[in-house]
Amino acid sequence: MKDFIIPDRDFGTPASKSKTMVTLTIDGFDVTVPEGTSIMRAAAEVGISVPKLCATDSVDAFGSCRLCLVEIEGRAGTPASCTTPVAPGLKVKTQTGKLKDLRRGVMELYISDHPLDCLTCAANGDCELQDMAGAVGLRDVRYEAVDTHFRARNTSGEANPQWLPKDDSNPYFSYDPAKCIVCSRCVRACEEVQGTFALTIEGRGFDSRVSFGAKTDNALASDCVSCGACVQACPTATLTEKSVIDIGTPDRSIITTCAYCGVGCSFKAEMRGDELVRMTPYKHGKANRGHSCVKGRFAYGYATHQDRILKPMIRETINEPWREVSWAEAMEFAAAKMKGIQAKYGRQSVGVITSSRCTNEETYLVQKLTRAVFMNNNTDTCARVCHSPTGYGLGQTFGTSAGTQDFDSVEDSDVIMVIGANPSAAHPVFASRMKKRLRKGAKLIVVDPRRTETVEGPHYKAAHHLALTPGTNVAVVSALAHVIVTEKLYNEEFIRTRCDWDEFQDYAEFIGAPNHSPEAVELVTGVPAEEIRKAARLYATGGNAAIYYGLGVTEHSQGSTTVIGIANLAMLTGNIGRRGVGVNPLRGQNNVQGSCDMGSFPHELPGYRHVKNPEVRAIYEKAWGVTIDPEPGLRIPNMLDAAVEGTFKGLYCQGEDILQSDPDTHHVAAGLAAMECVIVHDLFLNETANYAHVFFPGSSFLEKDGTFTNAERRINMVRKVMAPKQGYADWEVTQMFANAMGAGWNYTHPSQIMEEIAMTTPSFAGVSYEKIETMGSVQWPCNDKAPEGTPLMHIDGFVRGKGKFIRTEYVATDEKTGPRFPLLLTTGRILSQYNVGAQTRRTANVVWHDEDVLEIHPHDAENRGIRDGDFVRLASRSGETTLRATITDKVSPGVVYTTFHHPDTQANVITTDFSDWATNCPEYKVTAVQVSPSNGPSEWQEEYAAQAALSRRILAAE
Repeated sequence: MKDFIIPDRDFGTPASKSKTMVTLTIDGFDVTVPEGTSIMRAAAEVGISVPKLCATDSVDAFGSCRLCLVEIEGRAGTPASCTTPVAPGLKVKTQTGKLKDLRRGVMELYISDHPLDCLTCAANGDCELQDMAGAVGLRDVRYEAVDTHFRARNTSGEANPQWLPKDDSNPYFSYDPAKCIVCSRCVRACEEVQGTFALTIEGRGFDSRVSFGAKTDNALASDCVSCGACVQACPTATLTEKSVIDIGTPDRSIITTCAYCGVGCSFKAEMRGDELVRMTPYKHGKANRGHSCVKGRFAYGYATHQDRILKPMIRETINEPWREVSWAEAMEFAAAKMKGIQAKYGRQSVGVITSSRCTNEETYLVQKLTRAVFMNNNTDTCARVCHSPTGYGLGQTFGTSAGTQDFDSVEDSDVIMVIGANPSAAHPVFASRMKKRLRKGAKLIVVDPRRTETVEGPHYKAAHHLALTPGTNVAVVSALAHVIVTEKLYNEEFIRTRCDWDEFQDYAEFIGAPNHSPEAVELVTGVPAEEIRKAARLYATGGNAAIYYGLGVTEHSQGSTTVIGIANLAMLTGNIGRRGVGVNPLRGQNNVQGSCDMGSFPHELPGYRHVKNPEVRAIYEKAWGVTIDPEPGLRIPNMLDAAVEGTFKGLYCQGEDILQSDPDTHHVAAGLAAMECVIVHDLFLNETANYAHVFFPGSSFLEKDGTFTNAERRINMVRKVMAPKQGYADWEVTQMFANAMGAGWNYTHPSQIMEEIAMTTPSFAGVSYEKIETMGSVQWPCNDKAPEGTPLMHIDGFVRGKGKFIRTEYVATDEKTGPRFPLLLTTGRILSQYNVGAQTRRTANVVWHDEDVLEIHPHDAENRGIRDGDFVRLASRSGETTLRATITDKVSPGVVYTTFHHPDTQANVITTDFSDWATNCPEYKVTAVQVSPSNGPSEWQEEYAAQAALSRRILAAE
């Protein structure tokens, strides 16, 4: 297990980005640092520690604690080193008799109003106040504590009006005002790092204290999003993780990668023995730069939840209770079932679904299982139901199906267009970085039917919010392109140099037609024509313009067309190939990019190379010693259709819950029920396991080594911080199953799997564990042409050569509203929950969201006699469910919105089987529905709950 890659030292103030270097002398040592660096940081660069309390290198200098005073030759006074920038020739002294006296005096004042309960304090051993008292040589305190903030009562028993009780309302951290030194680090972290502005300093002088807003607000009721930035910044025990209070101070740490969204944050897993004490964001993580969200920072408790299954289980039919067995018996049973199915129905009768939550190495083995052991290409992944249109659209236009930028790039954006995404809820760490840029003056365009949290926040507001009707993305994107072309706002030099000019002229003729004008599509999209024109002009002429998009783009019948349209916009304006621009899909799961890279699609081998290509097949046939089927296999919808028809009978599903996450739940259930062997490999008995015959218990991200690839193509290490609770990492389980099927695999460590990936996949040719350990992370392509990876794509040319303009004709979805179903349902996520909720529902995050609710506009609610909090019936052509209503103007009239985090709601029983024309990505975002009052759960919900309870019975151990 590996500890720090880079010393995790606090330099006091942020690094300067200046290229101009300045030399000065500190305590006799010559120091050369970038212009704009603080004296405090310059001293730290050469190993000289200046005492500090209010300074930390995650926020700007503040200069309030007066502990970091220094003397500068030729200057009067003792300036604060954190707020004093370096200058050429300065001669600085950090240790003089005068400075020592001043610092001790300052510390005496702090300690005089601080409880001296260090031995029993949760921060004992991890307290900067304690450390600084030692650093300045404080041995006694001359001031008698009369008026204090830390004593609840005076010696006469009278209540102290200055004392405030501890706030334990937040499930993850405690706020103890009695220990606050009012350094403002928490307030500044909330403002500068997170951008929520939930904290403030109220009062003046001695009456100053940290506040969560209004007098009546506590931590839970405030605007706080529990990102943990304030807790991370606090130098005392004022803000402390409850896990530290309960367990104790950690004694070691291991760097790993978060297993939630596609941002791919790096964390330090801080341990005491084999017990995880806390997760803290790693400041050198290149995706998150030391920040985190509530999920990655705090919601890791699912790994030790009592619901977790730790023994393999089997059963002959789904109506029987589960029977716990040994690993050997489970493997023998599963292999016999699969072999029997193939012998009876043919080799195409079984397949796999890979996991976007497992590592690259584990995903690679699962797709290898179907191709080299089952001898077919029946492999698919959750990207089928989220970002498969990204793969197709960007592949066609740019030549590769991945984002073009790294997350640092947003710092150079002048215009940011967010389409069909809500980063504030789904990718909050990236959102914080984006909002920081917006507060500095960048302009924001949001294309979304809902007024999401991203549209407006503290100290920024979108310049344009194009609140389109669900299902009209192509019409809006084409209208934006129409304005750019007809008003000649396009970058002709870029197009002539980097794209095919003849294709552009054909596209310009198509997109310039009057039927694509904002005025022509206004009635369809619901967006005022002038608003589209202004947004198009801003994107084309506002400077560096970047597009970030999410599932609101891809999960449509024209998802691939919209992705192509987005790529067209970027090529039209030349916003490709440099910092601050680009086309960036915001991936939903931690390794959905990696699962696609590893060949999880039925038509592609690893590295997005078509299975029909004999040269590519030859590589794997030589490496694996098998003959690979040249015909593409079945996608997930095809597997389910074939199962209902009786030709697909066996499925190995690793780390995905298709019964809850895929559309048209009735059809998914019918497909699973028709199979003769469903193997579920997961942490919990999820909804899909209701129809399983074999259950392989999985390992959490804390229990394995490997790599994840995030939305910016960054390959990060996942490091084992504790032994797998069920005995094996997931790659070992897959290998055992493959060997039970007769494979003869003999991997002993995931690094060997990565070596095979690098040997067979050109874009990963230069990737190795050694390189990732050395560099911290690497972005593919990483090969001889780019030995240190590729932060920015398409700098001098597109992967496909010339960028390709493609026509984007708007075709209305077949899912139409009408008298029976007059409303349009769209779906999404919220901050505290993740995907199907299997992880986050088993944490304290349920305090914020314990059920899915339906957002409905006041006009639609009034017409239906619905009040806030009422149970409502949500019905579509596919099915119906019930949930509570929330009345809000975040949605437009005619549009309703819900999440899909809770299985007792099963929002996907409502969604239809309409899908993207190119990739079969389901049309989650457009479903015609009706909403009406209800008295409680629907008949289907009650039947489903009963069936799930029956299916989850486990026989008592003998």
